[in-house]
Amino acid sequence: MPRRVNLPPADELFRKTTPDPHAAGTGAAEPATSVSGPSGRVRHNEKMTVYLTSEELIALEQARLKLRAELGRTVDRGRLVRVALDFALGDLAEHGTDSEIARRLAAS
Repeated sequence: MPRRVNLPPADELFRKTTPDPHAAGTGAAEPATSVSGPSGRVRHNEKMTVYLTSEELIALEQARLKLRAELGRTVDRGRLVRVALDFALGDLAEHGTDSEIARRLAAS
C-alpha cells in the first residue's frame, strides 16, 4: 500500500516570514495590535484547547476560506485565531475597558 505524504503548498513553504519594510508607508490606518504581534509560522511550545459551537466552527472555516480566496494562499485556523487574538489583546492594551473585547465581555 503506497503512502502519500501531504505537503503544504509552495506559497506557504516559500513565503516571507518578516514584514515588508516598503509596505509600511501605504498611509492606511493600521489596526491595534499587541506589542509582540502574532507568532506566525513558528514552533509553538504551548497548547490550549478551545471548545467551539458548531456555528462558531463553521464561521471560522468560512472566514478561513474567504481569506484563502481573497489572499490567494492558505490560511490555517490556528494562524487565523492567533492573529485575531493578537488584534483583541492589542485593542485591550490600547483602549483598556473601552476596548471592543471588554465591552463584549461586560455584556455577556
